[in-house]
Amino acid sequence: MGYRAVVRPMWNMMDKRLCSDEQDAATPWPAMGGASAADLAAALLQSRQTILPKRLGAPGPDAAQLQAMLAAAGHAPDHGRLLPWRFVLVPQEARAALAEVFAQALCERDSAATPEQQEQAREKAFRAPLLLLLAVDELGGDPDIVPAERLVSAGCAVQNLLLMATALGFGSALTSGKALQSQGLRALFALGTGERALCFVSVGTVLARKPARVRPVPAQYVSTLVPGVGLQPWMDKGGHGHEDRNQPL
Repeated sequence: MGYRAVVRPMWNMMDKRLCSDEQDAATPWPAMGGASAADLAAALLQSRQTILPKRLGAPGPDAAQLQAMLAAAGHAPDHGRLLPWRFVLVPQEARAALAEVFAQALCERDSAATPEQQEQAREKAFRAPLLLLLAVDELGGDPDIVPAERLVSAGCAVQNLLLMATALGFGSALTSGKALQSQGLRALFALGTGERALCFVSVGTVLARKPARVRPVPAQYVSTLVPGVGLQPWMDKGGHGHEDRNQPL
């Protein structure tokens, strides 16, 4: 069963579940189409893959799909309900202004940049039919909520967005670069004091993709704190440890 066939009923189910005062949070999600929600979630997580913006083309998400992606971001953890992050949509009519900011930022970093290099910098603004900037406010609101927590919240928000894009059948990518720190970009996106541009988010139809990269297995990034002993390698239920290096996903 394709993701397009399950994302709408799953989304409707989530809305009902979140709004219900009677739903037990420990109750498993019901199975759909012969697969459990856990199986579908695992398949979705494992299918997400970075597709570079140059390999993303039209069509991009329509209004309803964009709404679903942005709404998914809103389910990220948010200590203190600060909402410390925001997305800025960059429509096609605004890409030329962004292109000039990219070229200007390049010239500020490298006064010897050639016209060809400047044009290459401009071209990056026109890739992918959907382009968003993710920014995080590291200082506003409760000072006890440190920047690290806000960055984690922003990371969860954008991951939710990427997963919904994947569920809807689109490819996506996060891109950064030195231009994010330029004054021109800060001015264009009206970034306030304490705000930081984290990355651009590109979404579109996959035109080409590379083979899926090898992913780390839990034993490579999980350990167990044993009293009196210290950290010990984590073993999965099959008894496999760190020596089982990677799995292709």
